[in-house]
Amino acid sequence: MNILVTGANGQLGNGMRLVSKDSKDNYIFTDVAELDITDAGAVSRMVSDNDINVIVNCAAYTNVDKAESDAEFAEILNAKAVRNLADAVRANGGTLIHVSTDYVFGGSKGNTPRTEDEPANPTGVYGLTKLHGEQEIERSGVKALIFRTAWLYSEFGRNFVKTMLSLTSTKPELKVVFDQCGTPTYALDLAAAIFDIIENRKFEGNEGIYHYSNEGVCSWYDFTRMIAEYAGNTSCDIRPCHSDEFPSPVVRPSYSVLDKTKYKSTFGMTVPYWTDSLKVCLKNLKENEA
Repeated sequence: MNILVTGANGQLGNGMRLVSKDSKDNYIFTDVAELDITDAGAVSRMVSDNDINVIVNCAAYTNVDKAESDAEFAEILNAKAVRNLADAVRANGGTLIHVSTDYVFGGSKGNTPRTEDEPANPTGVYGLTKLHGEQEIERSGVKALIFRTAWLYSEFGRNFVKTMLSLTSTKPELKVVFDQCGTPTYALDLAAAIFDIIENRKFEGNEGIYHYSNEGVCSWYDFTRMIAEYAGNTSCDIRPCHSDEFPSPVVRPSYSVLDKTKYKSTFGMTVPYWTDSLKVCLKNLKENEA
């Protein structure tokens, strides 16, 4: 089977490289230099020329704040390009596996984990364009699995864990918001979940929207405390603060914990707890420095 992975230089794309390295399937990894997914013709040729059976779309416009002033391009990458992928793989009789976000739930709903069938209500351009991407998939008629995730981090690229590792090792004190709660998600865990579904052909007959993040819940403050503690950065005084102390053009979700019941029951899989996965990532980062 031939699998195309887009956005392969990002966190999830690099995770897919690692987990699929011993697969008997043929994985083709592309980023914008190899394939511009905003070019419908280029996408169609790539899919047909390589007889692609599954596309894993890891590409996205993810700069939440910048999207507010760059809405046109965010829409192109998060929605129109997704339609290009959907149309191309549908024409080839294949399946699209697409990654979406908790930001489709922008408004407050209280402290109850979000389920897949809840109405979306994004409060910013990023969340809105990602929702549009989901809607384009539905309109295309392609066989598809959509995985909404949250608070993604890894050993690759820029992310919250690597930023906090640096800050807590160099700053005497640090303020971090405690009034936004969710679940950190290790990109390699999500990559492994997607890989298992492909490797064991579990995508066949299981089309739909799924939520995937690590288990548990914390605030950004709690997350930072654990990063510093596990890394041994004990000299930084980490203090909780309110979101309004860090003005942003976007109203971020105050509680965006994702309910993983549907994923676990459909695919018969367990999900790692967030602190366990954080330890794995920090261990890998430390070993990479050695």
